[in-house]
Amino acid sequence: MEQAVVDGAMAHSQLTLWSLFISADWVVKLVMLILLVASVWCWAIIFDKVWRMRRLQQSANRFEDEFWSGGSLEDLYDRVGQRPVDPMTAVFSAAMREWRRSSAKGLIYSETGRAGLHDRLERVMQVTVAREIERLERYMTFLASVGSTAPFVGLFGTVWGIMNSFQSIAVTKQTNLAVVAPGIAEALFATALGLVAAIPAVIAYNKLSNDLGRYAGRLETFAGEFIAILSRQIEETG
Repeated sequence: MEQAVVDGAMAHSQLTLWSLFISADWVVKLVMLILLVASVWCWAIIFDKVWRMRRLQQSANRFEDEFWSGGSLEDLYDRVGQRPVDPMTAVFSAAMREWRRSSAKGLIYSETGRAGLHDRLERVMQVTVAREIERLERYMTFLASVGSTAPFVGLFGTVWGIMNSFQSIAVTKQTNLAVVAPGIAEALFATALGLVAAIPAVIAYNKLSNDLGRYAGRLETFAGEFIAILSRQIEETG
């Protein structure tokens, strides 16, 4: 009895994370490596998206302060519109560029030209908003995929490890804990890695999707307000 207790204590002391990985079957090792790489990549995406969204919100606040300050839109375009650095500035720049081109061609002085200009301005801003949001949503699919599939990948490693444990029992013809504990620990370690990869990915995906949705709404609101301003200028010109 005492020897069994000693053997169990020694086995427990050797069940470190590294020893579990080294002693695991090659299939379980592959599963662990895949989950580890996916987890690291997810965290890189999360940090990048959080930092970028915070920076874009700050840039949008500064731009809206300048936009609604009552200054000339032409002067604002000359300052920030040539090289837009954020989606809101890109929307403003696209609309002002189309406005200037139409003004240079004299299209705003005819009724047909003014109607066509209004449609083009709306279309240009809609396309720009959609393109900028698509860029911001890059790699979001990866987060969703990891969040939904990582637990099942880890479960596959778990099932494989338990199968190896049963094979060890069949080969040694012993059913004591010292024989099956390492294999079961390896199997559960794969499941744990799957959860470690999936849980942050799901939480981050939900949070970032909500932030992107609100930012997209902010861009669409700005585009609607800006087209209203340009429409009034078109009517005044007419």
